[in-house]
Amino acid sequence: MVKNFHVYIMASHKNGTLYIGMTSDLAGRVFDHKESRLKGFTQRHNVKRLVYYEACEDANEAIEREKFLKKQRRDYKIRMIERDNPEWYDLYGDMRYLSY
Repeated sequence: MVKNFHVYIMASHKNGTLYIGMTSDLAGRVFDHKESRLKGFTQRHNVKRLVYYEACEDANEAIEREKFLKKQRRDYKIRMIERDNPEWYDLYGDMRYLSY
């Protein structure tokens, strides 16, 4: 079975609290965030909207990309989100984006 790895950004609302993570099951992980199944930061800050994601070749690339993004300033992350998702739509609602 081939795994697809993703780096993703969740938001509480437009320009709200941001959370960056990586996973091999994007749809499942986002669902867990939405249902508050993951204790900690995202649950405390009501971070439930998938506003950005990108595919990676393998787990190592995803880990490195996640580390890189976490080190960037907030304005960098916002520009990146708004480049691909200017309205900050919750991308989870469109499953065709999550099916690969």
